Amino acid sequence: MHATLITGASMGIGEAFAREFARRGNSLVLVARSGDRLAAIAEELRSRKVEVLVCRQDLSRPDAPDRVHDFCLTNSITIDILVNCAGLSHASDFSAISPEKVEELMSVNMLSLARMSRLFAADMAAEKKGGIINIASITGLQGVPGLGLYAATKAFVLSLTEAMHEELKEHGVKVSAVCPGFIDTGFFQTAGHERTNAILPFSTPEVVVKAALKGLMKNRMRVYPTMLDAILSFSGRLVPRDTAVRLAGFLSGARGN
Repeated sequence: MHATLITGASMGIGEAFAREFARRGNSLVLVARSGDRLAAIAEELRSRKVEVLVCRQDLSRPDAPDRVHDFCLTNSITIDILVNCAGLSHASDFSAISPEKVEELMSVNMLSLARMSRLFAADMAAEKKGGIINIASITGLQGVPGLGLYAATKAFVLSLTEAMHEELKEHGVKVSAVCPGFIDTGFFQTAGHERTNAILPFSTPEVVVKAALKGLMKNRMRVYPTMLDAILSFSGRLVPRDTAVRLAGFLSGARGN
């Protein structure tokens, strides 16, 4: 069985990816730690006559990526496309974040993504085909006061994805980093980020998914879902770095404006 694997599939961008791939008729492996929500989405998508398998895992655990990979091997599933959507945020000055939250956020946003990408990229390279979509963020382009740790993890995602893009090109594997701005999901509530403080407009998850799939098809290293995302990326190169950081903090509203 060939399938698309999506982490963070129980909500937001991950859920939107699951719905779009189901619409296209792809078999799916959905990964998240929200078991009940994940099961409900899987059942709904099965009604569209697509095969959906659920692998409930907490990606903050070091062994979770290996467990996901073993799940696919045990069920004779070949992953054609990996979408790394799982991610956490926390709106706070870095010094005020608890040690436990620091570890959890870094584990999910960086370590699990790196481990998942490494495991499945090796399989894809052996097959000489495949694709990996890593959800980064425009916050990864500079430090963001009030979202410093989150922005730093997304900078990691950007750098790793760019290297993988070049390394895997010769093996027939496409790799793209998607860099959206603010997305209209429940992400803000769980992060303790008051969305009304944000200056930037919000996009829908569907806009991100559409741009990501188009970008992967063309094997673009970076994908900016909206024109504003692209403009913000470019404009950051035109001002001094300290100005870019202050502006990013103001636009995000993570510390209140």
